[in-house]
Amino acid sequence: MYIPELAILNDDRYCQVLIELSTALELPIVDETQFSDLPPYVLMIHEGALSLQEQGVKTGPVYVDFLGGATTHRRTMGGGELIVKAMGGSKQQRPSILDITAGLGRDSFVLASWGFSVHMVERSAVVAALLRDGMSRAAAYGDFDVRDVVERMQLWQGEASSYLQSIGGNDESLPDVIYMDPMFPPSKKSALVKKEMRAFHYVVGEDQGGDELLDVAIQKARYRVVVKRPKKSVFLNNRKPNFSLEGKAVRFDVYSRKAFPKK
Repeated sequence: MYIPELAILNDDRYCQVLIELSTALELPIVDETQFSDLPPYVLMIHEGALSLQEQGVKTGPVYVDFLGGATTHRRTMGGGELIVKAMGGSKQQRPSILDITAGLGRDSFVLASWGFSVHMVERSAVVAALLRDGMSRAAAYGDFDVRDVVERMQLWQGEASSYLQSIGGNDESLPDVIYMDPMFPPSKKSALVKKEMRAFHYVVGEDQGGDELLDVAIQKARYRVVVKRPKKSVFLNNRKPNFSLEGKAVRFDVYSRKAFPKK
C-alpha cells in the first residue's frame, strides 16, 4: 500500500479540529518552526478550509471549493452539458450515479447541480477529508441552492474495487450509471503539471487497477458506465465503447449495458 509522507500543520485557532484530524488520519501535528522536519506536503487550515499545501512553492494550497470560482460559474451560468448527456436518462427521470473516482468532487457537484443523486467513492483518506470539509462548508454557507446540491452527494471512503464487489447482484440494488475518471501518470514535463495533479500523485500514488475496474463496473452498472478521458488518449483497457461524446479537451466514453426505460 502506498503511504505518502504527510503531516498536519499546527494552528492554535483550530486545535481541536486538528487533533481529531490527526487521530482520524494517523498523521502527526507539527509546528511551522520545525521547518527541517516538514514533509513535502502538509495539511493545514487555510482561510477556514482544510487544505493541502506543497512546501517550497509559491502557489497556494489545494482545497475543495463549491462556493466560488469555476464551480459557481458552472452552477449559475451553465456548463456540464456534455457530462450530463453522457449520463443519459431524462430531465424528468435522472439516473442514480456512482462516481468511483471522486477526487475533489467537481464532476459530482456538477451532476448534483443538474439534479442527479451522486454517491462518491474516494480511496484516499486524505482526499476524502478534503472533500468532506468542502461539502460541510458548502452545506453550512446559507445558500439554499448549494445546500440542496450537496444533499444530493454522498461520500464513502475506501477502495472502489471493494465497494463494487459489495454491490449485490439484484438489479434493483445496482447504480444506474457508474462514472470513472481515472488518474493519468505524471507528465514528463513536471513543471507544467497543475498543482492539483502534483498533489494527487503525491498523496494518492499512481492510479492502479483502472483497467480492471472498468470490467467490474460494467458488470455492476444497471444501464451504463461512463469513462472520462483526455480527448486523444487510448480507450481504457483498450476496450472500445459503444459511443463517445467529445469536447475540446476531454471525451466521455460510454459503455452501454441496456437502454434506459422510456417514460
